[in-house]
Amino acid sequence: MPIKASTPSSVLLVCLGNICRSPTAEEIFRQQAAIAGLSMKVDSAGTGDWHIGHAPDERAQRHAKAHGYNINKLVARQVSADDFRDFDLILAMDAQNLADLQSIKNGITNTDKKLAKLALFSEEDPTYGGDDVPDPYTGDGDAFEEVIERIESSAQAWIESWKI
Repeated sequence: MPIKASTPSSVLLVCLGNICRSPTAEEIFRQQAAIAGLSMKVDSAGTGDWHIGHAPDERAQRHAKAHGYNINKLVARQVSADDFRDFDLILAMDAQNLADLQSIKNGITNTDKKLAKLALFSEEDPTYGGDDVPDPYTGDGDAFEEVIERIESSAQAWIESWKI
């Protein structure tokens, strides 16, 4: 299947703490891209610094594993200015993450390299288009299940958008 020239070679998935939504999205996106035959670097980060160096939330790990996604070896990190140079596309889990990323991007100066495109993770999704992926951190198991459902849908929508 032909892929559009605009298919990124690298995608960074970003949420607030990088322990629930974005590590789950990293693994789902990685698997779906591989299934579609896309070779791309996929990573995740958080806009906040509270969980740097920590594994994903145990609830996120448990729910992801139940769906065939292993995220237990991922380690939380904070997004940096270098990420805007190192990735082609940065996808934010919600509008606040997107606004925070835009502020970081706006503060990057003296670069001779093209900076990453920013978008909301659900932007291409016909089901959830424009919606935030809700943060399940303070929720129950159903909240984590909803996150997986939304991430699977939106990741698939991005990958479909790159096919001709």
